[in-house]
Amino acid sequence: MPSPIRLYRYALSGHAHRVQLMLSLLQLPFEMIDVDLAAGEHKAAAFLARNPFGQVPVIEDGDFTLADSNAILVYLALAHDPARRWLPAAARAQAQVQRWLSVAAGPLASGPAAARVACLFGRPQNAQCALVARQLFDVMERHLVSRDWLVGDAATIADIAMYSYTAHAPEGGIGLEPWPRLRAWLQRIEALPGFVGMQRSPLPQAA
Repeated sequence: MPSPIRLYRYALSGHAHRVQLMLSLLQLPFEMIDVDLAAGEHKAAAFLARNPFGQVPVIEDGDFTLADSNAILVYLALAHDPARRWLPAAARAQAQVQRWLSVAAGPLASGPAAARVACLFGRPQNAQCALVARQLFDVMERHLVSRDWLVGDAATIADIAMYSYTAHAPEGGIGLEPWPRLRAWLQRIEALPGFVGMQRSPLPQAA
């Protein structure tokens, strides 16, 4: 029997959560190793040997080590989903998935994810983060007018990559009330067999 995949993570990281969620949805055996960011464990030599950029998440699958949450999603879908449900083989669908992975690394990270980090760690709020988040959610709301999932007729790693920081946007002061289709999409993901949520953080106090 293969050894469990090891996931190095920080519990409040949406990047780490998307990998944890994918592992759970694929029903893969895995163990989580918490990395103490406050103590600088991610900058220690032992961790830098796994990821020279000093960031979570990182996985170890046997003798294979991989960092970067989106790269890990692609790897898990290719290596552990022979039915290719989570990363379709068709060129057009695969390209559309990649488009959303780019959005996850771009507007999602610089918008709702950045706003949440500012609130979690008591940093000054940046109005630009909230603006980017709202523009992104407007685009997603329109995209979901006639579809249940971001790509195709079933959930893919595109949905997983976009889920965590969207669902936790209120922790960055960005409520989701204006986007009903977006909220319904979140609920569909949360209804998937094997879904696991991310640890909640306090909502910011109203000014």
